[in-house]
Amino acid sequence: QVQLVESGGGSAQAGGSMRLSCAASRYAYTSVCMGWFRQAPGKEREGVAVIDSDDFSTYYADSVKGRFTISQDNAKNTLYLQMSSLKPEDTAMYYCAARYGFCYTAPFRSFNYWGRGTQVTVSS
Repeated sequence: QVQLVESGGGSAQAGGSMRLSCAASRYAYTSVCMGWFRQAPGKEREGVAVIDSDDFSTYYADSVKGRFTISQDNAKNTLYLQMSSLKPEDTAMYYCAARYGFCYTAPFRSFNYWGRGTQVTVSS
């Protein structure tokens, strides 16, 4: 079983930057798809970005393309989300998630391991 713990959330001004981290207890196998999701109050959870642990292929939601970058350090079992040019609409609880299998098969679906989340608040 994979345990995930997020950190790095907080408050930022619009146009600012922030980096989120997610420490994973272990990667049981290769071919793990890791990702970031977010949920704003009153809205459904949405996928933000995912990365394939094997070939580092990445997939992004249209709303964050060009502003957010997902990356991972397998030696540290850590996932990152670098967020730049932040907007007030980026305000949400951000969750780290994982599933076994390649990301290209439905990038934002069927994640079964989740962290507890870290709050990101962007003010205008």
